[in-house]
Amino acid sequence: MFSWLEKNPFFFAVFVFIFIAYAGIVEILPDFADRARPVEHKKPYTVLQLAGRNVYIADSCNACHSQLIRPFKSETDRYGMYSVSGEFAYDRPFLWGSKRTGPDLARIGNYRSVDWHENHMKDPVSVVPGSIMPAYKHMFNKNADIETAYAEALTVKKVFNVPYDIEGMPKLGSWEEAQAQVKAEAEAIISQMKDQDVKDAFARGEIRQIVALIAYLNSLK
Repeated sequence: MFSWLEKNPFFFAVFVFIFIAYAGIVEILPDFADRARPVEHKKPYTVLQLAGRNVYIADSCNACHSQLIRPFKSETDRYGMYSVSGEFAYDRPFLWGSKRTGPDLARIGNYRSVDWHENHMKDPVSVVPGSIMPAYKHMFNKNADIETAYAEALTVKKVFNVPYDIEGMPKLGSWEEAQAQVKAEAEAIISQMKDQDVKDAFARGEIRQIVALIAYLNSLK
């Protein structure tokens, strides 16, 4: 048989293709599926974090910042452990990005504080001299869309079986319960902020976009 294949290049190529394709299915796909499972420490986003993520997307932060650390020493020295697929199991859509006008943000929650984010979003140059990032002062005046974030979390829980409301994972519950969770999470962030307008708005029952965005950025670890 092999001598016949050697004399017929076309059929030899077909045989090699089938062999490689079969090997790929047997070896690559199971490993790929295993690696796509959530990593051990990964949890779904809370409602407030989802609201902040929506702000991040709406303001096109992913146009200038990636969230994907490549497995090169120059990257890991600067940003930390390289990214693995299981870290993005709950990201819809993923925000890997393809351009870095600014630094990668995949691990920013490990090394930036609430105070830093507040000053950076209000006046980037005040904390990063020479920065070309624009100020995002409107985030201090606009309210985060908590209702849409809750609806999104509820949808992915039902459609994609995202593990909300189980031990060790974020609690979703009813809309009233979610509101209480959001308020408690936002209060912890606002207590570390200086902006009085944001504090006054929270006292009136409003949560500004900057608070939700900080909650999201703090979750990136």
